Amino acid sequence: MFLLRRNIRFAKNRNVPIIKSISGIRGTIGGKKSDGNLTPLDVVECTAGFGQWIIENGFNKKVVVGRDGRITGPMVSQLAIQTLLGMGIDVIDLGLSTTPTVEIAVPLETAGAGIIFTASHNPKQWNALKFLNPKGEFISGADGTRILEIIADGGITFAEVDHIGKLTTDNTYIDKHIDAILDLDFIDVELIKSKNFNVAVDCINSTGAISIPPLLERLNCEYRLINEEVTGEFAHNPEPLPAHLIQLSQEIISNKCDLGISVDPDVDRLAFVCDDGEMFGEEYTLVAMADFLLPKKPGNTVSNLSSTRALKDVTIKHGGSYSAAAVGEVNVVNKMKETNAVIGGEGNGGVILPDLHYGRDALVGIAMMLNHLAEKNMSISELKKTYPSYEIRKHKINLTPDLDVDQLLATLKEKYANEDINTIDGLKINFEHGWVHLRKSNTEPILRVYSESTSGEEADKLAEMLKTDVHNITT
Repeated sequence: MFLLRRNIRFAKNRNVPIIKSISGIRGTIGGKKSDGNLTPLDVVECTAGFGQWIIENGFNKKVVVGRDGRITGPMVSQLAIQTLLGMGIDVIDLGLSTTPTVEIAVPLETAGAGIIFTASHNPKQWNALKFLNPKGEFISGADGTRILEIIADGGITFAEVDHIGKLTTDNTYIDKHIDAILDLDFIDVELIKSKNFNVAVDCINSTGAISIPPLLERLNCEYRLINEEVTGEFAHNPEPLPAHLIQLSQEIISNKCDLGISVDPDVDRLAFVCDDGEMFGEEYTLVAMADFLLPKKPGNTVSNLSSTRALKDVTIKHGGSYSAAAVGEVNVVNKMKETNAVIGGEGNGGVILPDLHYGRDALVGIAMMLNHLAEKNMSISELKKTYPSYEIRKHKINLTPDLDVDQLLATLKEKYANEDINTIDGLKINFEHGWVHLRKSNTEPILRVYSESTSGEEADKLAEMLKTDVHNITT
């Protein structure tokens, strides 16, 4: 989501960066400003730059904000809120909320912008401000660059005492979000209710605990929650990956649940666990959602270059066309608009449904999966077996300061010129039975090497082949 990193300063002791980017600011809390951590001064400075951008563009001087359950959420949100008020901008505070809920609220409130206080899947010491435009979508590269220029120039004006902004609170938007999901034409609420699904949910001590239960209740699901206290003291690494979901698997098996649900702290990423305790696979969240939607609403799909080929297979099966976008939610959204895609997202469990809004949304993914299982009248483990079986492997290559990555990728492109090549984001080489995607990290001095094939062993072989090529070229 953070596409352009500037002013990256590394902490002297912890080697952790504060990252100012086109979509916001993030970093670890604490320490001196000179250490490079995310300080209250940074929060105020970047919020003020965002506020000035709103004023400069003539947008409605009203901002919707919401936060996940992080320990530092109240502090960071209040710093930003008071800064906006000081600039004469009204604020609607949703309080504890989800990223997709804030995205939906911005246009419904005819606000000029939105801010979500969340560091997504990062550990508890992190927090962030994510900036939304008047459509409730992440700001563009050009807009983000302009905000960074405003911050650097210091051209920020605050309001006179009689013209400071007004603060209101609104805790109704999670219910409005759920209403919008259940009002979708292709969601059969009565069919889902008739199944009386038994569901286990890992809330990861954040706002999944206040947003998922009311959705499940509306769908007549029996549910049990783990890590349901909204403390920000995450019970495990908050990224919904298999190694972090052992407790959820045990809960499913012990209570004979139909499925398990895992979300990240801001509820925009979604992973399922099967009735046998095995992973459905984060990469397959979007695949299953497309398989559910496309028979009802034929059309095109989009995912990023590092996502599974299974989405393309399912899309073609239903008569649609698949397109790949550069990594990053804003890039996926732009490609979806360009191709008029009916569904898209990322292989990290992010589902984007334009009929609802252009943002990753775990809540709508949950409703769609329950509807899909109800229609298929099969278990989620049986459903998984109906999809093409691929495995992704993730490797990396350390980079030296003098290495010309662009030239390296150009050389590899020439070597594999007879293969299906994509260069919109690094280099992706599509082979008959798999692919390899090489791209430079924006935050570390590494080259990411992602590969996929019909088995993990074959995926590793593809990655090792390209790593050998890199070694031969650079030595």
